Amino acid sequence: METYTNNNKKPEITVIIPSYNVEEYIGECLESLKNQTFTDFELLLIDDGSPDSSGMICDVYAERDSRVRAFHKENGGVSSAREYGLCQARGEYIIHADPDDWVEPTMLEVLYNKAQEEAADMVICDFFTNDSTGQSYVRQEPSSLSAHAVIKDLFIRLHGSCCNKLVRRTLYGTDVHYPTGINYCEDLYVNICLLLKNPVISYVPQAFYHYILDFNSDSMGKRLSAGILDKDLELYYGLEKLLIEYSDILDLFRPSMSVLILKRAFRSGIYSSGEFKKRYGFLRPYILCLRKERLYFKCVYYISCMGGYRFMYKMTNLLKKLI
Repeated sequence: METYTNNNKKPEITVIIPSYNVEEYIGECLESLKNQTFTDFELLLIDDGSPDSSGMICDVYAERDSRVRAFHKENGGVSSAREYGLCQARGEYIIHADPDDWVEPTMLEVLYNKAQEEAADMVICDFFTNDSTGQSYVRQEPSSLSAHAVIKDLFIRLHGSCCNKLVRRTLYGTDVHYPTGINYCEDLYVNICLLLKNPVISYVPQAFYHYILDFNSDSMGKRLSAGILDKDLELYYGLEKLLIEYSDILDLFRPSMSVLILKRAFRSGIYSSGEFKKRYGFLRPYILCLRKERLYFKCVYYISCMGGYRFMYKMTNLLKKLI
């Protein structure tokens, strides 16, 4: 890798990559960033206490290129790793990437130029999904470039990821942080916090980011447990509190988040019927409002929230085996 020596000048862009158990994948991600046509960026590699050689790979890249800085911390999850990166960032703009994904060579150049041309605080672009069957193009055009509309779109049509959004660093300020201990939809939470500041938003109708579906994208995640699922509820209540003044957004938020939470809770298989009803029964009114969910799963979640979780869990697993 070519070596750059100007460490004193603040870069235009900071790219933050959390790393945990990705020794087989992170090299492709870093090479795709090495090949960017835009070169005035810093790359922050946050090793979150990985037990494999991911941390060592980060160090090798940092030794070869002064734009790369590697940090090592105790394991705390993807949210804490992204927050650590934010605290170290020096760029005018910030974008995140996951270590098992990769990007097109013109990504930073196009997004940065768009931000400069339109004095934008946030630039949104499309992305690709890649799996064993091929590649799909995912359009991310907001219905409107107003912050209020984009928040609504996040619960209808847009992805909550930070990986396809270039954000002005000062927009984070001192009050936008990744939620402690929450490692699911943490990027959605942060994006809503940013959008509530009413930023200038631009959109680029091109895809640059390749989101790999074959690999477990929550590379910093753990097996679902009651503690982890409690954090999902904490996220729900946190978002509800943020949006409490916007009834039109709440009408979209509650069904959208309900299905995400119920899917994870249902497949965990760790609850008794009474426990499931006690924890998730309050979501029952929103299940019937789900737009894209199949009728079968609407019924499964509804009955589970009424107290029939163990029966529905066993029946669903049986049907999977028969099919």
